[in-house]
Amino acid sequence: MKHHHHYLTLNPALYHRQDAMPLDNPRLMHFNHALHETLSDSPVDKVDWRRVIGADNAAFPNEFQPLAMVYAGHQFGQWAGQLGDGRGLLLTQVFDKQGKLQDLHLKGAGKTPFSRFGDGRAMIDSTVREYLGSHALSMLGVPSSNALGCVVSDTPIMRQQMVRAAALLRVSDCHVRLGHFEWLAVYHPELFGEFSYQMMAAYYPKIDRYDIDEFLRQVCKNTAKLIAKWQLVGFSHGVMNTDNLNITGTTLDFGPFGMMERFNPSWINNHSDHHGRYTYQNQPTIGHWNLQRWLACFELLSVKDSVMADCLDAYKTTLHDSYDEGICQKIGLPKDSTSLSLAYEFVGLLKTYELDYTNSFRALAALLDDGCAHEQALLATLNDELRHQEHGWERWQDWLARHQAHMRHTTSTQESVQKIRQTNPVYILRNAMAERAIQGALDDDFSEMARLFELLSRPFDVQSIAVKDDTTPTHRHDMTPVSCMS
Repeated sequence: MKHHHHYLTLNPALYHRQDAMPLDNPRLMHFNHALHETLSDSPVDKVDWRRVIGADNAAFPNEFQPLAMVYAGHQFGQWAGQLGDGRGLLLTQVFDKQGKLQDLHLKGAGKTPFSRFGDGRAMIDSTVREYLGSHALSMLGVPSSNALGCVVSDTPIMRQQMVRAAALLRVSDCHVRLGHFEWLAVYHPELFGEFSYQMMAAYYPKIDRYDIDEFLRQVCKNTAKLIAKWQLVGFSHGVMNTDNLNITGTTLDFGPFGMMERFNPSWINNHSDHHGRYTYQNQPTIGHWNLQRWLACFELLSVKDSVMADCLDAYKTTLHDSYDEGICQKIGLPKDSTSLSLAYEFVGLLKTYELDYTNSFRALAALLDDGCAHEQALLATLNDELRHQEHGWERWQDWLARHQAHMRHTTSTQESVQKIRQTNPVYILRNAMAERAIQGALDDDFSEMARLFELLSRPFDVQSIAVKDDTTPTHRHDMTPVSCMS
């Protein structure tokens, strides 16, 4: 690995150097060999990753110099003041084989000065969910952190009861959050300008080093592209605080996230989100709100109000354009006004009758190509559900006729089927799947975790290792929120 711990070159006020707190008897639950190959020129290195992820400082290469970042943020719409890495350490930064800077961040590494009332550890439950969830999003083509591996240990931690601690080694192109800038603006404004220009140079090197306006615009546009992709695959982040969004537009901090199963845009997937602030349908608006808070910090650099307004307009335009392009592809049509109308109408059908989001889109391939038994079964289920809904069958048949008529005038059947299969996965990480992997891990059985990892590595392909429950829609009354306990 080619190490370049850029963050250590920044002002020491931005972090706290410290060792990790080793876990007792760490055992690998899973290791991401494919991700490792993108980071290292050697398929076999001398690093004992089990011990590294188990927070054993003695196993850290000399290039590892752990630190906990400090930042601030707005949480659930309220200013939360100083926050920071309460159970994570940035071990090092490396260049991957594409020459892109990547962070190795150990989650569950013990207490830091920013732990507040926490113990700095992580549960098996949340560790398994992040490991599989970040991998699933990455394989779906959504910019996301990923993880090199995760361990379970014999270290006891108290949650609602005594449980065993786990840890995960997260890999992300950026851990610099909107909240970093908020912290500087409030607590160290004299460092704000220097930090901003350093972040431009590190993460947006193609922008002129003094063009702060363009930096703001690009961050807003990348955030918009990310949230559009979330909406298209049905991902609900669950905790879109300003300290949980970074400046490169990469999914970060998998807390109580959820993939949309039965399509209910107002479904609350975070047990602690009592007012539904962070539901799927609110994500575009919350992204805009978070960026407003972030942009306001740049008054320190005399950025004009008109520039900030232009950046927010760029956010809205980029998000709408990206989503509209993607939603047309999901129904196999090129983007035009008729395709958009058909796409939004189909989404309306899913919402009205609470149909399975992923399966319903994938079933469209069977309308045009009868070669896939799995898609034919999805279509049969979709037809059966709509037959038993008031006006469902009539609306569905009317939509089908107009969709096929428009397709004949705009694209070929082969191109349409190809678009549908390339943009609509067969497999997503449903809550029941994650729960099966978690239950296995609690019993030191990691076979289901390994199977799901392999399944989610090729989410657009029908696979023989799949079981029926991997694509079975959750009953609408069983879509329960996930606890934020970690």
